Parts: sequence; structure tokens; C-alpha cells
Amino acid sequence: MEKRKVKIVTIGGGSSYTPELMEGFIKRYDQLPIREIWLVDIPQGKEKLEIVGKMAQRMWDASPYDVKVHLTLNRQEALKDADFVTTQFRVGLLNARIKDERIPFSYGMLGQETNGAGGIFKALRTIPVIGEIVEDMKILCPDAWMINFTNPSGMVTQAVIKNFGWKKCIGLCNVPVMAMLDEPKEIGYQSNEINYQFAGLNHFHYHRIFDENGNEVTKALIDAINSGRQSGLPKNIANVPFFCEQLETMGMIPCGYHRYYLRSQEMLEHGMEEYDGIGTRGEQVKATEKELFELYKNPDLDHKPEQLTKRGGTYYSDAACECINAIYNNKQIPMVVSTQNNGALSDLDDQCIVEVTSYIGATGALPIAWGKMPNAQRGWLQMMKAMEECVIEAALTGDYGQLLEAFALNPLIPSGKNARQVLDELLLAHQDYLPKFKNKIDTLKQEKLVIKDLKVQEIIAQELNHEDQ
Repeated sequence: MEKRKVKIVTIGGGSSYTPELMEGFIKRYDQLPIREIWLVDIPQGKEKLEIVGKMAQRMWDASPYDVKVHLTLNRQEALKDADFVTTQFRVGLLNARIKDERIPFSYGMLGQETNGAGGIFKALRTIPVIGEIVEDMKILCPDAWMINFTNPSGMVTQAVIKNFGWKKCIGLCNVPVMAMLDEPKEIGYQSNEINYQFAGLNHFHYHRIFDENGNEVTKALIDAINSGRQSGLPKNIANVPFFCEQLETMGMIPCGYHRYYLRSQEMLEHGMEEYDGIGTRGEQVKATEKELFELYKNPDLDHKPEQLTKRGGTYYSDAACECINAIYNNKQIPMVVSTQNNGALSDLDDQCIVEVTSYIGATGALPIAWGKMPNAQRGWLQMMKAMEECVIEAALTGDYGQLLEAFALNPLIPSGKNARQVLDELLLAHQDYLPKFKNKIDTLKQEKLVIKDLKVQEIIAQELNHEDQ
């Protein structure tokens, strides 16, 4: 029986990643026939939505397929009868990321999009919004799958599945994809000659690798890394080498983000150098995005530009397309996704969300059992999951004490008065997106709390001026 064509909705459709998403769908159209695509954004993103939407339509028009791209600021209009909903939005836009980075750096702490204080606050802003989307889906498209690659993907996916009760959700990340594409050549293999197994949390996973005969070759890659070769590292992470002895003892490959935890001093030094010089990663991305959208305006451009690979999240969108394809066609292919643990990692609760190699088919993700982790990694994972769950609870309740607990657990936030000051400044900086914390924010205003970083002060003043206009 011929399958019906699908309707796909992308929340955050004005993102610079959208052309890669379109490229992935065009490439798979013969397997994944699409009847319509809806790109959704908010009023502040209207200009970008219109630019990227026109380019998306040009990409389809240049293909052999007749697909209409719809643009809207009305999420409910788009979601009606959707089959798949992809999420790639950023609450507060790039200015929010810059605040997340600069405020911690102003106190000598790491400022990063998904790690440390910045990652916590990105989750606080995002989780209530994803909850609103789920409530809309329950009414308008109750059978749809949500494919989430809004960061921090693990925490957002856990909130969707465990707290909001939407079981048909899979979280994605580009980091495992980059590793699987780039690492095999470092040990003399083609990517199709290597089998991977990943386990851990989003931006905190480990992996082992095996050749096509089932022989483990993880040690060969560890030796290659220890000799100075490195690949599969996202562009937003400085290439500070791991300690050789630690990798050899571990017997696994930690993901690129582990540098923030295993080489914290050096990563902080690198981040502070950028903070004092060329600007934080968010400021750099803002410049890259400006260049991308100027390219997207070109009425003759009908393909993804090479410059998009500088953006740092390349392969996110392609992974989303392949995940949707696997569900639609019940392909039962291995992918690394955030999904319910269900015993895959015996050191963590079955109900929590982990990032593991899973088989993807019509019923979603079937995680592959990893078992127990070595002592050190077990401790790290249990602590990081406890921190994530404190963040989720704080996002849902506005409990300031729970947020302090999350800060105390996070290894990238030295506990003490500066940590609380960073927390309070971030609350004030993001007040428009944190209604659950209104009482605490009102108190901070009464106490005349001042944000230390001058550039953040300028951003807030510009935002207030724009609102007045």
C-alpha cells in the first residue's frame, strides 16, 4: 500500500540551519515524500523567516519535486495535522546566548551555550516554551513525532517525554555524527567499515568503536588522538588535547565537550582570551549569521552555501531528516539519539533521558544496552544527570533554591558568592523569558542589582529601546 505524503512543521524556521534541513529532505524525497512544509517563527524573527523561507522555496523549485513551503508566525495554524514537528528555536535569540556567555566570563567562570551557567539558563528559558508546543500538539496533531534539536537537547527532550508526557519525541545532536564521519580516517578505515556504540548524556557521552568483523579498535583511535591527530571536533570547541594517560585508563573516547570538564583551566583560559578580544562564540556566530543571511537574500541562490559549515551545528539538520526517514519507513537503522534510558545505562534511572546508540523505526528509538560505566564515568554521569534534573525542576516551578542546587552541582561553576551573583545577573538579564522567577527578579530589582558586564548592559539597553519604539 502506498504511504501518504507527510506534513512537516519546523519551529524556529527562520534559523540559518533551515537550508540544510531542506537539502536533507530534497535528498530523501524518493523515500520520504513530503506534501507540505511549514516554517514557524516569532514576530522578532519575521525578517529572517521571510529571507530563509524564500530561499527554501527556491531550493525546492530547483529540485524535481513540487513542494510548497508555508511561512507563518502562527504556530497553531502550522501544527494542524502535522506528521513530524522539528524544533530548532532559541528563546531570546542570539542576544540571549551572548548574555549566557559574557555574564559568567565577567566573573572568571566559563561562559558556554550548553555547559555551565549559560547552559542552565538556556534550559530555563526553553523548557516552558517546549511545554507550550507540546500542549498545542496534543490538540492539533496528537499522532505527530517531535524531533528536537533545540539545545540543551538532553534536558529539553527529558522535559518533553518525562515531564510533559509526550512519548513520541527523539532528541538529536550533531556531535556524534561528526565523530562517526571524521574519525575512521584517522585509523585507516572508511566510515562504512566502522561500527560505533555511544552512551552517556547529551554533550557528555562516550563511545567505543569496532571494525566490520566485530573487533574493538577503540585503542587505535586513542593512540591516534594521543599522537596529536584530532577530528570530529565541533567548530565551537577549542582543540585542547586530553591527557593521554586518562584516555588510556578510560578505554573510551569522550566527546568534544568533555574538554570543559577534563581540561577546565585551559578551556577557561581560551574562553577568557576570546571574551577579552574577538568576542565570545555567540558574538562570533552573530557575525557569521549576518553573512549567511546576506547570502540567503540572493535571488539566484538555490542551494546550501558552504559558509553554513562555519556555523558550528552542521549535520544537525541532516540527522533530523534521516531520523524522520527512519521512522516513516521503519528502517531500524542505528543512530545516536536522546531517548528514554530503559535500562541501556544501568547506572542511571530507567525513566531518565540518555544519549545512546539506538535503532530507529516506526515505534521510535530502541536503545542498545551499554551496561555499567567504569567508576569515574559512572560518578560523572550520575552527578550530571542530577544537575540536569534540578534544572528541569527549577524551570517548571521557579524554585530559586532548586536553581542554586543545580549551580552547586555543576562542575563548571565554582560555588560561593560569585556563583550566586552570576545566577542573579542571569535572572535579571533574561527576565522577559523567565516568568516563573518573577518574584525573585522583582526582589533583585528592588535591591538595585547591577549587571557587571558592560556589553551585556548595552544589549539590554538596545532591547529596551527597541521595545519602546
